[in-house]
Amino acid sequence: MCGVIGLFGNADIIRDIYQGLLSIQHRGQDSAGIITYSGRFHTKKGNGLVQDIFTPENLERLKGPIGIGHTRYPTIGGGPGDDAQPFLVNSPFGIVMAHNGNVINYRQLKKDLFEKYHRLLNSDNDVEAVLNVFAEELAAQRTKRLTPQNVYKAVEGVYKQVKGSYSVIAYVAEQGMVAFRDPYGIKPLVYGIRRDGLIPSYAFASESVALNIMGFSEIRNVEAGEAIYLDQGRTLHRRRVAHCPHSPCLFEWVYFARPDSFIDNVNVYLCRVELGRLLAEEVRKQDLKIDVVVPVPDSARDAAIEIARGLNLKYREALVKNRYIGRTFIMPAEEKRRSSVRMKLNPIASEFKGKNVLLVDDSIVRGNTSRAIVELVRECGAKKVYFAIYSPPLRYPCVYGIDMQTRTEFVARNADAGQVAKKIGADKVIYQTLENLKAAVRTGNPKLTHFCAACFDGIYPTGDVTPEILKEIEEERHDAQGRQMELNI
Repeated sequence: MCGVIGLFGNADIIRDIYQGLLSIQHRGQDSAGIITYSGRFHTKKGNGLVQDIFTPENLERLKGPIGIGHTRYPTIGGGPGDDAQPFLVNSPFGIVMAHNGNVINYRQLKKDLFEKYHRLLNSDNDVEAVLNVFAEELAAQRTKRLTPQNVYKAVEGVYKQVKGSYSVIAYVAEQGMVAFRDPYGIKPLVYGIRRDGLIPSYAFASESVALNIMGFSEIRNVEAGEAIYLDQGRTLHRRRVAHCPHSPCLFEWVYFARPDSFIDNVNVYLCRVELGRLLAEEVRKQDLKIDVVVPVPDSARDAAIEIARGLNLKYREALVKNRYIGRTFIMPAEEKRRSSVRMKLNPIASEFKGKNVLLVDDSIVRGNTSRAIVELVRECGAKKVYFAIYSPPLRYPCVYGIDMQTRTEFVARNADAGQVAKKIGADKVIYQTLENLKAAVRTGNPKLTHFCAACFDGIYPTGDVTPEILKEIEEERHDAQGRQMELNI
């Protein structure tokens, strides 16, 4: 999962893009990059956080009214800062591109692009494959100036060749900005308008909060399978090129998106409150004696407050988060995830001693973080530790851009709630149902009839995820983990 921003404005836009990237830093902490355009491309990429990569000197030289920025945590690839997005090719015209998602046939595309078109991909980042397919589709049309039809045809060519999930922003030099979502719209993408000149400025982003912070309004979704072309005169052209069932990723509302964002017209905060209300009913069925409800900060707070309200229980924020430690779920190495838990959370012991505690969290993936938290609470003298999870059990690999790609990573893979509780040391685990999760999202947008729930139910909406692809992704994941361990030695 990554964050992406594109901006076509009336003056230098680097400070807007910088602020926008800070607002979606939660979507990736591994690396970041910005490319701007002022008649030539200006590039800065690096490993780490946005505020550490982009110094005042960098910002000063990233000139131009057009730019694309990206913050990343890796699913395909994971190399040094050179593998950070955006990526650039010089023909046709010169194209810069970034995306959010995961290309599942990346290896085959890399091979095909070299053998058929003599295009060498010089990284392990899947956006380079999308970029080169798009560039080849444009080049084949041999046009001197892009028309919306040229763009639609090129995007259609991408859809035919590139499998997986991808929300893409590109800029074609002296032609215009292009944005499109994969045919199923698995990853989010929105755009907005800022009326700051004779011609309005436009911006695209993974989450609406980035547009809010940059001062853009009139926010709309890029639809599933839709291509948008913002030409050099900033006239906006749009067409739905592919017509597949819109299937947005449910994990956006569970965990990834900021609560102040709207994803496909559903406010994340209100969705999590509704998830708390529904989970309270599941907890009520267990007939447990509970003294206090405590959220695992930060994403579980909204649901936990509603659970406490619904069950008429005390609510206490008794786990204090060190906000200078990153999100452990998206940390790039397992060892970092484990060691960071105790640095990240510190308990207020008096709130746990002698009490039956209901901890509330968004999900359990590998179980290491949950186990460490349960140990913390027990060390404080809690009598009983119950764990309420406002998403269903995660059991299946994600191939669309969330760092859960091997079957062995899931503590709930072949386990029921009782067995998961035993593995993490809790007295009981209460999960949300998948039906409730879908219902909570539809409360904000009843028009959403399909979802990507593959990590919960093993049904991959694109219909092309074979056992062979899953095996290939697992092998790539294990190889990447091995390389990371060698780097850490």
